[in-house]
Amino acid sequence: MHILLVEDDAPLAESISGVFEAQGWRVDVSPRGEPVPRSVHQDEYDLLILDVGLPGIDGLETLRQVRAQGSVLPVLMLTARDGLDDRVHGLDIGADDYMVKPFAPRELLARVRALTRRHENLRAGVLTLGALRFDAAGRRAWIGDQPCRLSARESALLPELMRKAGLVVTRDQLVALVPGWSGATSSNAMELLMSRLRAKIEPAGLRLRMIRGLGYLLEPDDAR
Repeated sequence: MHILLVEDDAPLAESISGVFEAQGWRVDVSPRGEPVPRSVHQDEYDLLILDVGLPGIDGLETLRQVRAQGSVLPVLMLTARDGLDDRVHGLDIGADDYMVKPFAPRELLARVRALTRRHENLRAGVLTLGALRFDAAGRRAWIGDQPCRLSARESALLPELMRKAGLVVTRDQLVALVPGWSGATSSNAMELLMSRLRAKIEPAGLRLRMIRGLGYLLEPDDAR
């Protein structure tokens, strides 16, 4: 695995690099965000780890520039701030996951592996979570070997929820995925759609929860 780590705290960058190098992974380190869009465009990276509080352009602006040039590289944001608004804003502009400092090396490795697995599934065109598989190209789903019949609207929402499993996807992000819907779409319409989708995917060992005031969260149902 080839990782680009953007972190201006030199001791922390060295510590994180050591954790990755012990796994046999290659790590490039940058203390600033300005070179990152060009580096991502020119080099084949598997993951971008981006600190929010960078000198010069901060991590959020760096992320915005990376996404603006069309990169779908998975991005893990690091932050010393546990503010909900910061995390929601980062996810809205294209972050895949967040970690709040300080964190344990084992958790960092687990998050990195999860992100890269998700990205590989996306590149392959098939998303897998629990017993649920979704063919993004054909808009078809299966639970085990059995077809799971989805409406067009359910098929529009499910891949985003699967890609961001374990993370809250905001209502506005979901509304933007449904053809013909807008910010004026009623909350009841969204709740009804998600209720129907929830019933269809529960047999796959998954739980779809509404996080009031934020959005929806898809995760494995540990009780199963």
